[in-house]
Amino acid sequence: MLCDSHIHFIPEKLSVHTSFYKGVWTDKNKLYEFLDRHNIEKALLVYPSTDAHLKLAGHKKVCQIYNDSVGQILKEKQNIVAAGLVDVDNLDSVTSQVKELKQKGFSAISLASSYDGKFIVDKLLPLLEAAQDNNLSIFVHPQTINPIGFERIKDPLLMPVLEYSFDISMFLGLLMMEGVLEKFKVKFIFSSLAGVVPFLKDRFDRVYMMLRKREIVKDLGKLPTQILNNVYVDTSGASLKNIELALDLFGENNILWGSDYPVNAKVDENLNMLEALGQTIKEKIVYKNFSNLF
Repeated sequence: MLCDSHIHFIPEKLSVHTSFYKGVWTDKNKLYEFLDRHNIEKALLVYPSTDAHLKLAGHKKVCQIYNDSVGQILKEKQNIVAAGLVDVDNLDSVTSQVKELKQKGFSAISLASSYDGKFIVDKLLPLLEAAQDNNLSIFVHPQTINPIGFERIKDPLLMPVLEYSFDISMFLGLLMMEGVLEKFKVKFIFSSLAGVVPFLKDRFDRVYMMLRKREIVKDLGKLPTQILNNVYVDTSGASLKNIELALDLFGENNILWGSDYPVNAKVDENLNMLEALGQTIKEKIVYKNFSNLF
């Protein structure tokens, strides 16, 4: 059995307003063929964050187009569950927006790690409360438009490799520092092993304890790693070594296999390498943990 926690589809009506997400990203039949070819039992469809809102005068129209198109997919393909979009420009109405997503059959909410070059943790609190009340998970994808550092370095390789990774890592760190991960009983799923966070496990605790002794940082009540390991992360085509680091921080019950379709084409190779972790852990990563969430 195989479950995929990270697949993409961009409706043609949105694609025409983006600079990157064209071609295979808009081909619904190819997505369906991918799921069938690899015998994927269940898959979570998520939004990658695009620049469509820049041409559509905000996120409201993006949400309408995307949610309507994905809602149709939910009717056509029973093995797909989906994360819908909320209009982050109008969070005053977020309670009704989230209720509508729930009624339309969405199982989660897609968020970008930042918006318009800013982290908006404080503004998201009503959304998180609504997600908690409606039992919807939150899937966090790296911001692809103006991620952290983009104002200083504009490079076609460094942006997706480093800036995307640091953007999602910083957002997770802020959720920890603002007490969000402890306050809300929301199941967060962070794309791509949550960026660089697994590589900094020891440093988080070591620096926190040093700063606490000098009363420079506030008391979190727990070590950072004890708070961070409450979130889920997906693999997004990561190497075995990186997955092992994530296992050390988040634990074997919180790792989800994700293809990042249509980005990662080496599905069989990606799955075969997990054999080194042992059958029990592999089964949790490739389907059991996902099944527990959805």
